[in-house]
Amino acid sequence: MTNKNPLVASDLQHLIATGDTQAIAQYCATAHPAVIAEGLSALEPAEVWAVLRHTPSPQRSEIFSHLDEDLQVEVVRTLRREEMARLLSDMPPDDRVDLFKRMPEEMQETVLPALAQAEREDIRRLAAYKEGTAGAVMTSDYATLSPELTAAQAIERLREVAPDKETIYYAYVVDAQRRLLGFVSLRDLILARRDAKIRDIMHRDVIFARVDDDQEDAARIIQKYDLIALPVINGGDALVGIITHDDAIDIITQEHTEDMEKLMAIAGSHEAGVYLKTPAWAHFKNRAYWIVGLAILGLVSGMIIHSFEDALMKLMILALYMPMVADTGGNTGSQAATVVVRALALREVSPKDTFRILWKEFNVAILLALVLGILSWAKVMFLSRGSEIPAGYSLGKIGLAIAVALGLQVVTSTLIGALLPLVAAKLKQDPAVVASPALTTIVDITGLVLYFTTAKMLLGI
Repeated sequence: MTNKNPLVASDLQHLIATGDTQAIAQYCATAHPAVIAEGLSALEPAEVWAVLRHTPSPQRSEIFSHLDEDLQVEVVRTLRREEMARLLSDMPPDDRVDLFKRMPEEMQETVLPALAQAEREDIRRLAAYKEGTAGAVMTSDYATLSPELTAAQAIERLREVAPDKETIYYAYVVDAQRRLLGFVSLRDLILARRDAKIRDIMHRDVIFARVDDDQEDAARIIQKYDLIALPVINGGDALVGIITHDDAIDIITQEHTEDMEKLMAIAGSHEAGVYLKTPAWAHFKNRAYWIVGLAILGLVSGMIIHSFEDALMKLMILALYMPMVADTGGNTGSQAATVVVRALALREVSPKDTFRILWKEFNVAILLALVLGILSWAKVMFLSRGSEIPAGYSLGKIGLAIAVALGLQVVTSTLIGALLPLVAAKLKQDPAVVASPALTTIVDITGLVLYFTTAKMLLGI
């Protein structure tokens, strides 16, 4: 059960003002670090540090890691160089390098000389990997074992390094050149004979990622195989880091946010949890380009309606059902685009499966077209009964024309919705970008052409 935050911001401020360090330390020791971080978020940066400075180092870094990224930087700005270096030293390597990369350049230059050489080199190495790759999100905080150790020696080794490692459930077996040979779990070590050699009990079929692999691919591997951590190797097959399951969750959340926003043609950085922090002007810029461009493209719809003005003048009833046809096309196209984009994101399909996907969506579209066509015909017959129909036309025939047009719209919209993401993926573009609302605009245009063309052919107008 999750701990509830026992103190609100005013309580913390009172403890800070009265200098009750014992109560502050007790508060930080009794609640979960994430809960404490949530309570600290309402304080000023200097007040946050006034609380954190009274907590033990390991707990302080864990609480600090749960703070909002912008607040972390603001807190660090209030610290002396020695305090800043001590805080960075206590943080896990992946969280430390993330904070370092967000610091202004002058702050980076200030704190680096104050760090131990090993930590400086670790920061420089992890910061050098390209954003969005497995190397950029991995941590160097992992346990390794020699294949020549016995199970008893390995357990003793893990007991020694455990306080400084993010996880020791998996220990990775490496040779003298740090090439990844295999791994053992704590369960393996506990169940093995004390004198059993690591090389004899280790798992050799290691699932791993490379430093330049996409971070989403690495996170999906962790998700697919239910891993606690995923080893990351470089071009020489040397182990250089691991990606833990909690980082994989953050990556997948970020990728979901990016896909959702791109699906709605929203530009920008697509970070999770920054809605309220993003200025209205930035939201406007992120949304405006596509919306304005598609609004201009939407003028084509007006030109199509204008070209069929004579048909509308003869049968005004056609105008009543134009929104139904357009909305149905947009809905069915968006459904097809969504399932294909999702399948592409999960690597269930690829552009080479285009014909199989289109055939499947065509079958679905035919069934939808039959159902919706019958419903639209019934709707015309029920709602337009008693309407004035020009001589030479019958309501039943008009209903049939509208039903046929809607059925054709459903089929074409579904195929377009499935095809657009596949084409984008084939061209190495993000499928979510073209899925919607670009899809809606295209479907509106094709739908109007189908609607009026079908009406002219079946009704002779």
